[in-house]
Amino acid sequence: MQDLIDKIDNRVYVEHERLPSERELCTIYNMSRITIRQALQELERENYIYKLHGKGTFVAPKLYNQKLVKLYSFTDEMKKSGKTPSTKVLEFHEMIADERLASKMDIKPFEEVFQIIRLRLADDEPLMYETSYLPKKIFPQLTQKDVSEKPMYSVFSDEYNIRATKAYERFKATSVRAKEATHLNMIENHPAMLITRSTYYENTLIEYTISIARGDKFDYTVELT
Repeated sequence: MQDLIDKIDNRVYVEHERLPSERELCTIYNMSRITIRQALQELERENYIYKLHGKGTFVAPKLYNQKLVKLYSFTDEMKKSGKTPSTKVLEFHEMIADERLASKMDIKPFEEVFQIIRLRLADDEPLMYETSYLPKKIFPQLTQKDVSEKPMYSVFSDEYNIRATKAYERFKATSVRAKEATHLNMIENHPAMLITRSTYYENTLIEYTISIARGDKFDYTVELT
């Protein structure tokens, strides 16, 4: 197992490359099929490899590690990972907040909000499907062109002199729905991470976002003190 990890880390085996079969690994390492299978199970659990039924075992792509100790943006985090981030705005429209949405956004029911659905990509690979709600009274002149041409937080800062000063996020396991799966290049009902984020400028909520993050692409680190 450690030898395979070293070869993956040193790019002897590269992302999405097919590994030798269990039988071939038995010969290479002079070990039993049971031992080889246990090693592969551990490698899969630790996200070094993935299996495709009837095709074999392959090297998994590196996970994007997100440290949850301070405010972050998708764009900045992807750049830190050496990736080129991009965003596709799938939908942009105004709507009236019902009581449930209004309670999550700390606004009165039936206030106007913008709903923005975006696909977040790194090196043109889709990673997150995001639905954001913004109070229209705070960003009255916001347009689809604004959020298509610049990161949303840059629009807040440059056009409205508003910046995110704190945010609360909640994480839970979920499965992708058909529409999300289509955009994320996933199979419907496969596991994913559901992230809800409430972002504030001082004590005023400026953004409420629901994100579906690919479970095979992210892991998260929390600092406990």
